[in-house]
Formats: sequence, structure tokens, C-alpha cells
Amino acid sequence: MSAVLELSCALIARRSNTPDDAGCCGILEARLRPLGFDIEYFNAGGVTNLWATRGNGRPLTILAGHTDVVPAGPLDQWRSDPFKPEVRDGVLYGRGAADMKSGIAAMVCAVERLLANGANVPGTLAFLITSDEEGIATHGTQHVVRELSARGVVPDYAIVGEASSNLRLGDRIVIGRRGSLGCNLTVTGRQGHVAYPHKGDNPVHRLAPALAELVATQWDSGNAHFPPTSFQISNFHAGTGATNVIPGSAEAVFNFRYCTESTAEDLKARVHAVLDRWCPRYQADWWHSGLPFLTRDGRLRTSATAAVQQVTGVQPEPFTGGGTSDARFLAPWGAEVVEIGPINDSIHKIDEHVRVDDLQPLSRIYEVLLQRLAAA
Repeated sequence: MSAVLELSCALIARRSNTPDDAGCCGILEARLRPLGFDIEYFNAGGVTNLWATRGNGRPLTILAGHTDVVPAGPLDQWRSDPFKPEVRDGVLYGRGAADMKSGIAAMVCAVERLLANGANVPGTLAFLITSDEEGIATHGTQHVVRELSARGVVPDYAIVGEASSNLRLGDRIVIGRRGSLGCNLTVTGRQGHVAYPHKGDNPVHRLAPALAELVATQWDSGNAHFPPTSFQISNFHAGTGATNVIPGSAEAVFNFRYCTESTAEDLKARVHAVLDRWCPRYQADWWHSGLPFLTRDGRLRTSATAAVQQVTGVQPEPFTGGGTSDARFLAPWGAEVVEIGPINDSIHKIDEHVRVDDLQPLSRIYEVLLQRLAAA
């Protein structure tokens, strides 16, 4: 069994449902201390945050990941226990296999090999590992960034081990993410009998045309790196359950995935302009879970692309799609950020898995990437 597979299995065996680390960081600490890493924890709100550093000065290169996983779902639909890693036909199964315990294992083993071979790693090499990425992410990487920023710590590079590949290992490198802006909207009317509409004020009738206008709006045209900003309604609720009652309120939840051509404040202002025309009484509770970011051509992107090509022979596609990751906290901190990891087809699914034959090449990609950054 390879070192990467062995460590991946050890991490998968920990039942680390978000935000419980379940001892994963203890396993990582035990591997990193003998390599000369100084270990510090920034735990908060029941979340485990490991900050391990080796060396000093610039550049500060961060290897980032999360130990928490989403719930396994119906256990009877899994072919094997999601927290008992199992290899079948060359595939490793278990919750977190792809998202993202194998990525963390590959990073740790890459650093072990680098240091065992006497490689010179200039500046500071760090691991930032959290157990609060799959949840609300308030006490995870975001918290660590605040604490370290207060000390004056500023990173140069961040490599996130999220499952970024599409059809084969290395065919995508995530170089940016869209921002995420959401709203819990309540429109207030006046409850009444449907036979006497003049005595009520139907909030559905007010909200429906407003939502139709928002759905039809082109928010921006995107750019060379991002698709146009999208608006999606995820929830709608109104009514008492009775068929003859005008509801007193209507509720909707919607979300923007927005590119660098728009800002959160501009999107809010445009939404409020529409709501003000259609809905006399409403409350909009906004939540903002991440800014858009783009890592432009530079040392990290060049080194990452070259590393993938050297190890796999694949020309990776620079990609900015998909959901959010902790990169949304690392980029505003000042780091150039890329995400490189295994194939993402099975993440969050029943029978989550990763190809065993991808584990060692993934670790080798991280090793070569660190070598190239050191030599640049």
C-alpha cells in the first residue's frame, strides 16, 4: 500500500461529519511534527483549525484543505461502510475520498518526500487545515485568516487540494471562483378570504411579477474568465394550506453566483429597485458567503500548469466554474490561489470514491509544483 493510500484511508476512517474533525488533524500533526513543522491550533466554535509552519520569511506558501465531510446519507445505499475505506477494482471508496481527504494525504506525502530528498524549500511552508468547510465556514479558514492577518501574516501562494479534475486527473486547474450572494426575502400582505380580494392584499401577486423581472434581468455579460452572473430562486413558500385564504406573507430564497463584472452592492441595489416597484412591504435579509476572485497569469499558475503537464502529460484547462471553496478566503488575504485535486464526479454522492492510480500522481503534482515554486 502506498503512503498516500495509507494516509487517505486513515483519514477516511475518521467519522468527521462537519464540523467535527474527529481526530484527523491529530493524525496530520503526528506526520508533520517530525518534519520540523511548528504546530498551532486556532480552534473556535467547535471547529478544529490546524496551522503548521516550517521555515520563515517569504514566500509563504500554504497547502490548504478541510477534514470535514458532508453526511453520508442513507447507509443502506452504500456498497460499503462510508467510514470504513475499501478498495474495490482499483477504486478507493469512502466519504471524503475525493472531497478532500485524498488531497490532504497527497500534500502531506509530497512534503515528506521533498524533505527526505533534501530539497531546499525557501521561505515558509505551511498547512492550513480546517474542519469547517462543508458547513457555514464561519469558524474555519475564515477565522484563521482573521487571526493571522492580525499578526501581519500575508501569504504569497495557496494551493488548495479540492477535487478539481473533471474527466481525468489534472485536466482542470481552478484559478478563480464566482462570488455567492443570497437573500431570504419576505413580502408582507394582508390575509383575507379569496372571495373578497379587495379586503386582502395578496403578497404572491406582488412578489410574482417582481421575481419574473429578476429572472429575466441580464445582470452582466461575464468576461473572458467567467460566465455571466446568474440568478436562481431556490425556495418559495406562501399560504396556510387552505384553498380559500389569501396568505398574509410570501417568502422566497434566491442566490446570485456572480462574476468579477458585478459587485454585491450593485446587485443588491438593482434587486431593491425592482422590489420597491412591486412590493410595498418587504424585508430582505442578505447573506454573502464569498467574493469572486481570479488568479491571473503569474508564478503560481505557470508552475501549476507545468507541474500537471510534467506528471500527467495533460494540458490543464483553467477553470472558474463550480461552487465555492475556502479559496474564497485565501485570495482576498493576498495569495495567488489555485485548486488542484482528484476527479470530482463522486463528491457528496453515495459511494464517493477516487481512483487509487491517481493518488501517487496527484501527490507528485504537488511535489513538482513546490519544486518549481522554489526554483522560480
